[in-house]
Amino acid sequence: MTEPEIEPNQRGESWTRITAWVLLIGGAIGLVASFVLTVEKIELLANPAHRPSCSINPVMSCSPVMQSWQAGVFGFPNPLIGIASFSVLVTLGVLLLTGVRFTKWIWIGLEIGVVLALIFVHWLIYSSLYAIGALCIYCMVVWAVTIVLFLVVTVRNLMAATDHPSRVLATIAPYVPLIAILWYMMIAGAILDRFWYYWSTLL
Repeated sequence: MTEPEIEPNQRGESWTRITAWVLLIGGAIGLVASFVLTVEKIELLANPAHRPSCSINPVMSCSPVMQSWQAGVFGFPNPLIGIASFSVLVTLGVLLLTGVRFTKWIWIGLEIGVVLALIFVHWLIYSSLYAIGALCIYCMVVWAVTIVLFLVVTVRNLMAATDHPSRVLATIAPYVPLIAILWYMMIAGAILDRFWYYWSTLL
């Protein structure tokens, strides 16, 4: 027995509300982290001796990260990108929760955005670990949020792109939390390995 035909504007509805909440909550978390980073960056520019609130030990030290060229690769502080981008995500989440239906072009644009963000974030992860040699807690919050946003938005768009969204819901969606956890564990493993010289002194 074949599944009933689903209209294009109804595809992915079972996951859209979850996506809306993730956009709202994840965007809000990322926005706060980006805002705090921007404030800390301004303080650091005004006073090079300023100790950011996220500098707590030789590894978790924001100053080297903020002062690196990677922190302003486009000619201005990266957190400004976060403020703009996460503000858009919060707005999209609110609109979805109020019942607004987006055209496929908005979803395509959102997918492109989360993919580019994911690539950018992983370049920053690599830079923090192997070029800068320090970690920024607020940056790590943005890393974590971006990964979840990518997973949830991508699953929603896969549902909308297929004639049988229930299959995507059944075969992929249940594993999103597990995929995110494994992803975080791989990053944590890289951090543990890279800075083992310091962590070992705490044992």
